[in-house]
Amino acid sequence: MHRRQKPGAPEHKRDLAAHRGALSMSHNDTRSFFNLSQLVLSAGQLKSPPVLKHSKITYFEVEILDVHSKKQICIVDKVPPSSTLLDVKHKFHKACPRWYPSRVGLQLERNGPYLKDSINIQSLAVSSIITLYFTDLGQQVGWTTFFLTEYTGPLLIYLLFYIRLSSIYDKVESTKNFRHPVVHLACFCHCLHYIRHLLETLFVHKFSGGHTPLKNMIKGCAFYWGFTSWIAYYINHPRYTPPSFGHRQVVFAALAFLMCEAGNHFINVALAHQNHSGGKACFPSPTYNPFTWLFLLVSCPNYTYEVGSWISFTVMTQTLPVGIFAFLMVIQMSLWAHKKHKLYLKRFYPEVRRKAAMIPIIF
Repeated sequence: MHRRQKPGAPEHKRDLAAHRGALSMSHNDTRSFFNLSQLVLSAGQLKSPPVLKHSKITYFEVEILDVHSKKQICIVDKVPPSSTLLDVKHKFHKACPRWYPSRVGLQLERNGPYLKDSINIQSLAVSSIITLYFTDLGQQVGWTTFFLTEYTGPLLIYLLFYIRLSSIYDKVESTKNFRHPVVHLACFCHCLHYIRHLLETLFVHKFSGGHTPLKNMIKGCAFYWGFTSWIAYYINHPRYTPPSFGHRQVVFAALAFLMCEAGNHFINVALAHQNHSGGKACFPSPTYNPFTWLFLLVSCPNYTYEVGSWISFTVMTQTLPVGIFAFLMVIQMSLWAHKKHKLYLKRFYPEVRRKAAMIPIIF
């Protein structure tokens, strides 16, 4: 039998080295594959994501010039396209602190109209630079302050004449003469009229935060306060004579006055609801309330009721100062109604085109 021969030492070493090399190669391959897998998993997508391009916002520069001298006052830079003219006024106020936004008037042209605060600045832009002309509107007051001041004065002034201060009338004559009931009724109606105005200013009318020059408030107060003094002096005078037709004339006129006051209030409530209901704007339509049925004939029934109140007050007291004041109110209310009627024709043409402005057929 042949014996199996053991391999020699050199051959045995070569076999061990070859076996170890094969094992190390397989281990290196496994390790390389594992590292490659980890690299792929950590890298995420093989394809690099697209680079996001940020959209550039174009800012405007607003150059503000003096309307008289055409000299540059300042430049308001970095104005976003979404800004309004009120935002520009606030930035202008920061640059020039002595001019508050409420007293700043801005125009596109020197003789053009003043731009509204709600106008978007982008709608005015022809290029990246916008030129506006500045006018100092003077000291301004809010509309709420304007009306509260204007209506509080007549209320207090009339009461001063009603109690017959000794500095206004003769004290001896005031205590002798008997007051006709129409004097007390006139005081009640006059106070009711201005109390209604004050309450509606606070709780019914909604003002958009606008302002008016202080000089307008002074003129309005001079008109209302002055006429109230004249009217109250005559009605509360100790020698005041009652109306010609007596009790019937007073009662009829007082009822008409109260109806006009009620109608004026309900119309103002309807207009406030129409302007701030949050839905699509539409011309107010009459409701089940009979005082709103005047909307069928005129577009500004609140002015109609206001004029009716003063005409009724004139008939009730039968005094010349009230008659003159009522006549001036008719003129003023008709001008306001005509102006508002034009605006209604632009916004609500189908509903308003067959209506009168304030008084059917006449205006």
